[in-house]
Amino acid sequence: MTERQAPGGSGPLYRLYQARLRRMLQGATLPHHIAMIIDGNRRWARERALETAAHGHRAGAEKMREFLGWCDELGIRVVTIYLLSTDNLTGRSSDELDQLFEIIADLADDLSRAADWRIQHVGTSEGLPEQLAAALQAAEDRTAGNAGLHVNLAVGYGGRREIADAMRSIVRSHGETGGTVEELAEILTPELIGEHLYTQGQPDPDLIIRTSGEQRLSDFMLWQSAHSEFYFVEALGPDLREVDFLRALRAYATRHRRFGQ
Repeated sequence: MTERQAPGGSGPLYRLYQARLRRMLQGATLPHHIAMIIDGNRRWARERALETAAHGHRAGAEKMREFLGWCDELGIRVVTIYLLSTDNLTGRSSDELDQLFEIIADLADDLSRAADWRIQHVGTSEGLPEQLAAALQAAEDRTAGNAGLHVNLAVGYGGRREIADAMRSIVRSHGETGGTVEELAEILTPELIGEHLYTQGQPDPDLIIRTSGEQRLSDFMLWQSAHSEFYFVEALGPDLREVDFLRALRAYATRHRRFGQ
C-alpha cells in the first residue's frame, strides 16, 4: 500500500490531525517489530541542490533518530533500520561510501547513548572499514544490558547473503559434531535456519515501511518478511513525518493477518 502525504507538517491543523490519529490507535493492534527501509536521501539532497549526497544521508540519519523515538513512545519493541546494503558497498562511489561510513558510525554511537535502547548490528563486517565495524561493536557492547527498544542496524546487510551465511553456519556446526550429510538433510528445517540468521531469537517484522514511493524489498530481510505487512510512503526519507508513521500503523491495525489460514 502507498499513501501520499497530507499537506503541511506543522501548525494547528497538522497537530489536530496527529492527535486524531493517535486517538484512533488507542487499543489498536500495533506491530511488535517494525522494519524500515530509509530511502530517498540522495534524491532529497539533489532536489535541494545540495553539494553532495552526504547532506541527504545526514538528514536521513537524523530522521531515523526521530523515528525511533516515535516507535519507543508507542511501545514498539523491535525496530530494524536498513542503512547500508552489501550492494551499496560495490555500487556507490568511494567518496559517498566514506561519508556514509562516518554518518552511520556517528548514528550508532548516538543511539547507544540516547536511551535504554539495545543496539545490535545485523549484517556482515566484511567490506566495512575498521572504524565503522568498531563503532557498531562498541554500540552493541555499551547497550548489551539495556532492556528498552531493541534497535537493529542493518549495515553491510543483504538478505541473500544472510541466508547463505546461515546455511554455512549450520553446515559448519553440524560438521564439528561429526554429523553426516544425510543426518543434516533430516534435521534441516525453516526453524533451524531461523536460528542461524543475523536476527536469531527475534520475532520476524510484522510491518515493513519504505519511504520515497519505491515498492521493492531491495534484498532486505528476505527470509523474515515471509508474512510481513508492507506500507509504502511517498515522502523521501528525511521528509518522513510522524503522521506518515501513524497512518502506517493505522493501516496495519485494519489488516487481517491470515498466515496462510
